[in-house]
Amino acid sequence: MILKMKRYSFLIYHKQYTDFLEKIRDLGVLHVIEKTNVASENESLIEKMQFSARIKNTIKQLEKFIPKDTKINEEIPQNASPEILYQVENLLAAKEQLENKHSQVVKECERMEVWGAFDYNRLVELKNAGFVIGFYSCSLRNFDQEWEVKYNAFEIETVASTVYFVTVTQPGEKIDIDADVVKLAPKSAEQLSEEAAGILTQIAEKTELLTKLAVENLNELKGIEIRNFDNIAYDKVVLSTEHHADDRVMVLEGWCPEESEASLLEYLETSGVYFESSMPTEEDKIPIKLKNNGFAKLFEPIGEMYDLPNYHELDLTPFFAPFYMLFFGLCLGDAAYGLLFLIIAIILRFKAKPSLKPLLNLVIWLGSSTVIMGFISGTFLGFSLIDAKIEWLEKFKGIMLDANKLFYTSLILGVVQIFYGIFVKAYGVVKRYGWAASLSTWGWFVALVGGSGTYLATAFLGLDAGLAKYMYYVFFGTGILLVFILNDIKRNPLINIGAGLWDSYNMATGLLGDTLSYVRLFALGICGSVMGFVFNDLAFKLSGDIPVVSTIFMLLIMIIGHGINIFMSTLGAFVHPMRLTFVEFYKNAGFEGGGKKYNPFTKYKKNESFL
Repeated sequence: MILKMKRYSFLIYHKQYTDFLEKIRDLGVLHVIEKTNVASENESLIEKMQFSARIKNTIKQLEKFIPKDTKINEEIPQNASPEILYQVENLLAAKEQLENKHSQVVKECERMEVWGAFDYNRLVELKNAGFVIGFYSCSLRNFDQEWEVKYNAFEIETVASTVYFVTVTQPGEKIDIDADVVKLAPKSAEQLSEEAAGILTQIAEKTELLTKLAVENLNELKGIEIRNFDNIAYDKVVLSTEHHADDRVMVLEGWCPEESEASLLEYLETSGVYFESSMPTEEDKIPIKLKNNGFAKLFEPIGEMYDLPNYHELDLTPFFAPFYMLFFGLCLGDAAYGLLFLIIAIILRFKAKPSLKPLLNLVIWLGSSTVIMGFISGTFLGFSLIDAKIEWLEKFKGIMLDANKLFYTSLILGVVQIFYGIFVKAYGVVKRYGWAASLSTWGWFVALVGGSGTYLATAFLGLDAGLAKYMYYVFFGTGILLVFILNDIKRNPLINIGAGLWDSYNMATGLLGDTLSYVRLFALGICGSVMGFVFNDLAFKLSGDIPVVSTIFMLLIMIIGHGINIFMSTLGAFVHPMRLTFVEFYKNAGFEGGGKKYNPFTKYKKNESFL
């Protein structure tokens, strides 16, 4: 659900304003209403934000130098000096320069290797003796043997159909050959190789220093990062403050959740600060803070990938969470894969940081769903449980679904979620606008659910056909009345009929397309099962007849094959239920979105995400 908010306005004497802000920040419950474009209009704030990006990048780079299994002290220093940042930046820059230089030297060394080992002093001696040494390269096809006689050409090396050769001529002698002049490096290949080795030693020294800084001083950088973000948040609040009475009176506005306002009121009643509180209006842009039970809360990050709800509508997280979990299990569709996720998540949870435990809890729920749905679909590690001749499984095969039944199950689940979405939409309209505005939506719900329920009762429960006919009349008649006549009780009935016809067209075409979209649940599940079967078949057929080697080869194929299948199937199982949620369910549930996340003015804490 979305927590109720109250708008607070404060009038503070300028001499008390700094103390007021510090106290408000300590309380950490007020979402300050910021002025637009405050960041782009203040140079000091821009500099701090640029500095923030600089620190963030430096921390990210320095973390790469921490050796595996190295325990880092998690205590964040409060007053770390920026000097450590400059030191790390200089080392990183120096290391990068050395790496670039090493790359250039290695490239030059490779270029010079074709000429072999020679002393540059000999070239000088030959020049003094009246000989000019020319270095050339050309394609093997263009090399003319006459050059050997005419210009004393000597072939040095041939690499990939390219000939490298030298000429020995007299000073002033003109050389006319179809070849490229090669400019030598100032050092030989041997000297360049020695230089490259020396650079590698320097890189190793810089790496060692960076590793030491990463282990000993990384948290100092994090402390600087936290302090800088605190300063940014403080500056934004100051810039969002209105100044009145020749800067003697400060005016600040913000939002506070009703469940947190007790601490705020306790301070305000003893502070002497003048304040007013009011309830939000339809025009207000109110920050969103979600509060759900332990299960639904795990799915909040998934919902936020699309958008936050606006303040005046329903939070759809608890409504889509069970469906998403069910759809994930149906898409992944293999009990062994789900069991693997379940075991890994449970093991990791014992050693995981508190910030990672919600994610692992989500994996546990999704893994559990996959185990159940995989068992129902009769798939375990690519093997069909339905076809398995295992005695204890026989009594469970009655609940297992073959491909045909899975297809219809996917469609039924789609219809259920769509109908549920229409119900949620009607409920949300009642809460927001009252019953009168929701009559058309309730009309569709009554007609669709009542009509479908009557059909199912007739087909499977033996409901009397005559009674069923009258029930159809009641449900569809009520639906027609609400959709075509009472969709807007304040409007002309003829206009309502026209609006109802248009709504009917959109509903009919939309429902058909939305329902068919749920076939992807069946398709992904079957695809994963088939791929698992294929890898198993390959493993058994290609393993051979050598006892130990065959077993190893079979296991290798199965591990690689199922690894690929797990990755692809998991990706599909994550994305496609999300797509069904955001497109089909959100649309039928009347989701509007556009909410801005509640971000109270407070001091940042260790391990907290800043951006």
